[in-house]
Amino acid sequence: MNPLNSPLEVGMRTLMLLAAAFPRPLDVAQLVYLDHLMLHSSEVNGPPSLHPALPAGPGELAMKRDLIEQGLIVLLRVGLADVEASSDGLLYRASEEGPGFVDILAAPYADALKERASWVISAQASPGLDVRSATRAITDRWAHDFGSRLPAPGRDRA
Repeated sequence: MNPLNSPLEVGMRTLMLLAAAFPRPLDVAQLVYLDHLMLHSSEVNGPPSLHPALPAGPGELAMKRDLIEQGLIVLLRVGLADVEASSDGLLYRASEEGPGFVDILAAPYADALKERASWVISAQASPGLDVRSATRAITDRWAHDFGSRLPAPGRDRA
């Protein structure tokens, strides 16, 4: 099993976000944006990022939805998250046990994740940071950076 971005690791990151937002539910799209911003917080003028910026950034964001859905399945199976149907789709929230479980995690990385999760949940609630717009700006920057590395149309690729 790959320990990086496994359903268990992504589930724990997702639980950090759900616990920070508790009792407010979040949908998968919000969790994708928030997880990215939690790990790469300096991209939106937040605290130092926990993970380095990678040239494959757009691929990371594209894969994140499936990973978060797998992580949510882990959380639901062990009773750390709940799901509810709404007119907007499925919403997820930490169960009553979720925030308590997060509080007992004691490791430097877990502490940093808790801090970033609290920061990104607070920041998205303020008018200063629209999470979806911020993520769109990051994606636009990636597209620009990627496009500028391609040869101009009609030029020899030698």
